Amino acid sequence: MADPASDPSRFDIAVLGAGPAGVGAAVTAAWAGARVLVIDEAPQTGGQVYRALPEGITLAPGVRSLEAAEGARQRAELEASGAQLVTDHRVWMVSEGFRIEALGPQGPAKWQADRLIAATGTHERVVPFPGWTLPGVLGLAATTILMKSQRMAPGRRVLVAGCGPLLAYVAAGLGKIGAQVVGVADLAGPADWARALPRMLARPDLMARGAGWVAQIAARRVPYLPRHHVLRAEPGADDALRVTLARIGRDGRPGPERLIEADALAVGHGLVPGTELTRLLRAAHDWRPERGGWIARRDTEFRTSVPGLYLVGDGGGISGAAAAWHQGRVAGLAAARAAGIGDAQILSDRITLERRALRAAEGFGRAMSAIMAPRAPLYAAIPADTPVCRCEDVTRAEIEAAVAAGATEVNQVKHWTRCGMGPCQGRMCGEAAAEIVAAKQGASRVQAGLWTGRAPLRPVPLADLAGDFDYADIPIPKPAPL
Repeated sequence: MADPASDPSRFDIAVLGAGPAGVGAAVTAAWAGARVLVIDEAPQTGGQVYRALPEGITLAPGVRSLEAAEGARQRAELEASGAQLVTDHRVWMVSEGFRIEALGPQGPAKWQADRLIAATGTHERVVPFPGWTLPGVLGLAATTILMKSQRMAPGRRVLVAGCGPLLAYVAAGLGKIGAQVVGVADLAGPADWARALPRMLARPDLMARGAGWVAQIAARRVPYLPRHHVLRAEPGADDALRVTLARIGRDGRPGPERLIEADALAVGHGLVPGTELTRLLRAAHDWRPERGGWIARRDTEFRTSVPGLYLVGDGGGISGAAAAWHQGRVAGLAAARAAGIGDAQILSDRITLERRALRAAEGFGRAMSAIMAPRAPLYAAIPADTPVCRCEDVTRAEIEAAVAAGATEVNQVKHWTRCGMGPCQGRMCGEAAAEIVAAKQGASRVQAGLWTGRAPLRPVPLADLAGDFDYADIPIPKPAPL
């Protein structure tokens, strides 16, 4: 075990991310007797699903969502666990031996851990279309953050489009805070949802919650457009958007078009597991489109191919918040047992109980993941002059030109075009770029590759890392004698 008296910066187990997976891991590891550190870049724990309202913003009397209640319960459990929590710190580097470097309000911070549990979550997938960089166009996940953290809508009249359970959640939530939802354009159709139904039945509570969102949308008479996709968005009058939709046929090709005007467009095509950390530490990854894309290889106790590195939550494959909580609890117990902390038999028995609860939760989450699986025809329809990399303004045509010139995988395309070199480090453009490379070559996504993980994991100001250090402080050795 780590000895806090000899080194207060050293821990038995460090957990990166304080969403449900990270909190679940920290709570059980601390219960087992481990010295645990939890780090998150948000001001409070909860992740995206259980995001807490900031200070000064309160709900109306009597209004308390299930997400808010569960988030409060998890925060209380973490506080009582004895795990050390560090918020408002952005982890930018994790090196061999799990040396963790972060930047917080007081400057750089460093810790060392014997074992590391990554609970780094996901980022949003948006298939590029003409106009996706316009003001007023934002992701479904970004819209949920705006609603949860500020109780605000992106506009008075909002069009919601894309795929997955966030469609219903966002449309229902916007209605609650006073916005008019002018339409819900769903890439999936009734047959897609019917195929997901058997696995969804494993969690009737989550099904009931989703049915409640749908009922709220129907009560407000919001137009529902199944199998519809955004073709383009254009500036309209008075800062509005003119959004062109098309019904997608079974062959993936767009059919008749429909024009809808709105103040804002909330659009998203699913979630992508965040693999920056596991790629940086060179864990083995597999291409699993039904789980969100590239995911690090894990065993039943969520150990990766890197000794001592565990991966839990949607960052290891989309399974949902309920499954993330139980995955974290299994990994926390397993990591403590591997460190020789606590009674091994008691920990094993608790792992068995957590796995039973996990199986039911995973079935529902994976059904939702299948609904959000990437659709190749949508990428094939991206016009040549459409920016794919927003940060560096790299178009589809430029990516294809690089492939035609000899680039065989995404890292070569990155070197030749700067696609993926901006502040987001490929989180927004990576999926689209890889699909374009694979299609241009007539190859698979596996052959198209994935970005090589590099520091910084998140952009941080170099001046903040350097502090008061000046060029004149660099020691210059004396010349060697001749």
